[in-house]
Amino acid sequence: MAARLMKVVATMRRFGLSEREQERVWELWGEGTSLRAVARKLGAWPEYVRRYVTSTGGVKPAARKRLKRCLCEQEREEISRGLARGESCRVIGARIGRSHTTISREVSRNGGGERYRAYDADEAAWGRARRPKRSKLAACARLREVVEEKLEERWSPQQISGWLDRTYADEPEMLVSHETIYLSLFVQSRGALRRELCAQLRSGRRTRRPRGRPAPRARGGCGRW
Repeated sequence: MAARLMKVVATMRRFGLSEREQERVWELWGEGTSLRAVARKLGAWPEYVRRYVTSTGGVKPAARKRLKRCLCEQEREEISRGLARGESCRVIGARIGRSHTTISREVSRNGGGERYRAYDADEAAWGRARRPKRSKLAACARLREVVEEKLEERWSPQQISGWLDRTYADEPEMLVSHETIYLSLFVQSRGALRRELCAQLRSGRRTRRPRGRPAPRARGGCGRW
């Protein structure tokens, strides 16, 4: 029970901030509040707030939600009970309205019939879904090379995106939004554009700012909060 409680608490906090505090960070940041001021209002360490916003490239992450095609925790509980009763994957699948192959894969992926635990399986699935997905720029070397070349020429992401639309209109794999370019620069876990290319941006900044928010005065380097 203690281990489960620790897992729940861990999933609720990121960079020392609760889910509610994370939401409040984006509300205040979107209003133009500096990160230091956000930290003061939350009573949090400024470094926690800075690391959290920087980790996302300054863009609020989309709310996570479970896809309908994915098993839910209640279904996993039914699988666990069925296994305990010695039922086959086909019988369990018929009862919860899932293919027996789905049940078989689920059980195999999570330790087999004797070791399967619904809570642990659900936590593992949620964790796998959190892993950063490979971005278009990381997947297409040709597109990445063109974007990096234009950034080195000090083109803005908006200019690059518009130029790609006009130049490669018949090649969908060569089209990318300016927001994707920004995020690939600012969030290095996406594994696409080189971090040093941030210096080629006209602002020189390393996080995306909310629209309409004036840039703070920099005190050397790429800006401070």
